[in-house]
Amino acid sequence: MQIAQLTPAQVAADTGSTVVDVRESDEVATGAIAGSTAIPLGQLAARVSELDPTAPVITVCQSGRRSQQAAEALAAAGYDVSNMAGGMNAWREAGFPAA
Repeated sequence: MQIAQLTPAQVAADTGSTVVDVRESDEVATGAIAGSTAIPLGQLAARVSELDPTAPVITVCQSGRRSQQAAEALAAAGYDVSNMAGGMNAWREAGFPAA
């Protein structure tokens, strides 16, 4: 399954997508993208109903691996989904703020 890979700059410029942070709560507590929705990967299947199926979704994690898994699961469920390549590591390296 081919999932679009976005750069942190593309994610920062995107105002129409729901950003879903699939890291654990202790990781999210160290800083997250403002306005993102935190749903740990292990809870995603049970909480997918919290997401608008008509809105594009961007998945994020620490390095991009877990969020790729989340993106594939959401795409299989019919969501329009992209993954932020490099995760929060790349976000911080690019100089974007983590709230």
